Amino acid sequence: MAILDEINGPANLKGLGMAELAALAAEIRQRLIETVSLNGGHLASSLGVVELTIALHRVFTSPRDKIVWDVGHQSYAHKLLTGRRDRFATLRRYGGLSGFPLRAESPHDAFGAGHAGTSISAALGMALARDLDHADYHVVAVIGDGSLGTGMAFEAINHAGHVRTRLILVLNDNGMAISPSVGAVSRLLNQVRFDPRYEFVKKETRRRVTRLPFGELAWEISKRLKSRVESVLLPNTFWEQLGFSYLGPVDGYNIRELEAALTRARDFETRPTLVHVLTTKGKGHADAEANAIKFHGVPPNDATTNGAPSYSHVFGRTVQRLMQENKRVVAITAAMLDGTGLASVAARFPDRVFDVGICEQHAVTLAAGLATEGFIPIVAIYSTFLQRAYDQIIHDVCIQDLPVIFALDRAGIVGDDGKTHQGAFDLSYLRPIPDIVIAAPKDEDEFQHLLHTAVHARRPMAVRYPRGNGEGTPLAPDFRMLPIGKGEMLKEGEDIAILAIGCPVYPALAAAEALAKEGMHCAVANARFAKPLDSELIMALAASTGRLLTVEENALAGGFGSAVLELLGKAGLEGTKVACLGLPDQFIEHGTQEFFRAMFNLDGEGIARYVKATFPELVGETSLR
Repeated sequence: MAILDEINGPANLKGLGMAELAALAAEIRQRLIETVSLNGGHLASSLGVVELTIALHRVFTSPRDKIVWDVGHQSYAHKLLTGRRDRFATLRRYGGLSGFPLRAESPHDAFGAGHAGTSISAALGMALARDLDHADYHVVAVIGDGSLGTGMAFEAINHAGHVRTRLILVLNDNGMAISPSVGAVSRLLNQVRFDPRYEFVKKETRRRVTRLPFGELAWEISKRLKSRVESVLLPNTFWEQLGFSYLGPVDGYNIRELEAALTRARDFETRPTLVHVLTTKGKGHADAEANAIKFHGVPPNDATTNGAPSYSHVFGRTVQRLMQENKRVVAITAAMLDGTGLASVAARFPDRVFDVGICEQHAVTLAAGLATEGFIPIVAIYSTFLQRAYDQIIHDVCIQDLPVIFALDRAGIVGDDGKTHQGAFDLSYLRPIPDIVIAAPKDEDEFQHLLHTAVHARRPMAVRYPRGNGEGTPLAPDFRMLPIGKGEMLKEGEDIAILAIGCPVYPALAAAEALAKEGMHCAVANARFAKPLDSELIMALAASTGRLLTVEENALAGGFGSAVLELLGKAGLEGTKVACLGLPDQFIEHGTQEFFRAMFNLDGEGIARYVKATFPELVGETSLR
């Protein structure tokens, strides 16, 4: 029987020998590859931390001790070892295990995650809570070298170094930033530091030296000499100055060495401690090791496409053309060159594409600074991640009326990544900001024209677009300007008007066609802009039909439909019957885009069904015709 099949919780790891642990690591990797190949998910990250996860659960006692994973896409092995092995096949499926840590899923998930840079802040909060409660447990934050560069992580490190409570920070460094020679020296010195006898020897040596004539002076000189040497050879001086003890670097695939370092941090340190662990993304999977970017997020093997290019691909292609036409156009992304489609643009224009790392706040204000000097920055950030830079959008861009373009990828329902990644709120959080233009294309051709329009708008503008492929609409060879604040009529009808924005436009057309077969004549309009609204078009539709349905893939609260209701209320059109269809007032779980669009009546069949349920008089009128 496989060793993994006998692991029902972390306690089962305690009695295993090193040979058994090595075999267990291999079994975990095989299970990860099999499951992610079927369901999709974050493969390379999870493969890289298998031994580290095993060591953490052998040294610490979860859930009494708290293990906080940053982002959490590397937590699959953690899930397998904490009583969720039998449900692991449901990973990222609706009703199954989340692809990220989730407090409601297991007591071993100390903190929910999905966005980078949160672990140190959360772990420090837990450590301070422990101190206030006079409790005695350990708190460990596991953070990658990419996440360590976030502003929030630096803020937390600064605070942790100030309060100096017991906290263990495990740096999962898969960037190989330390050269082999420096790493070898560090590892050699830490063979002593990891030995508990080192603490005894150091204290005893100090006691004896200070008893000698000029002993205190000799001890201070030896400490200074040691610090000078280490400042040349080791990265620990930086951490020591911040108030942390530094241990490492540690081989992330040597369980014995990992356990020695973690035990040293657990038992002998009374202040914040950094354990520096070197790992490789995709470890144990040759293709994933060779191309960690491709295997960071893997689609499920049953994923289907319509053959159309993805919106991210169209974005990259369009930005490259815009840069060719205008030397003042630049692009900025936050550690998502490939995800946003900017990798090929960066290869063509390396001096005009800026990857700032996982630093969304900096990305937005960097764009503002570029805009003050006459450049036209396009900031490409996923909808869910742009939330992190809300103050910068308001304070640094919009108050100063700077021509920054926000390209909001993954807007609306994202799917399998779940609650933390759904782009459900951007229309709602952007719409209250004065002077910003907010648009959403109905297809990939309109998308390229909106980006072209944004470059020439000379004002803040956001263009939101969905994850996945376009509609298969041919891309026009030439860009054209779209009048800001103007929608378009797509279908005439006198019974009801369906006013849709973004990707629901084509389902609205499909719904109108289905309802036409039942004798209902539905007008369909592509709103195109959530701000400013096409008030002329909306008022005309409301007056001519007396019935209006807005459709959006955004939270209903504060979204496009709310804007239309505000417009009609201000105009005093009380006789118009209005309904709004969009995302409900809840966080959306993990599952496919198609599943949730059907659940929330945002596909063609659902919109038609919703029209008949919400406007039952139309069904009656049809029967009388």
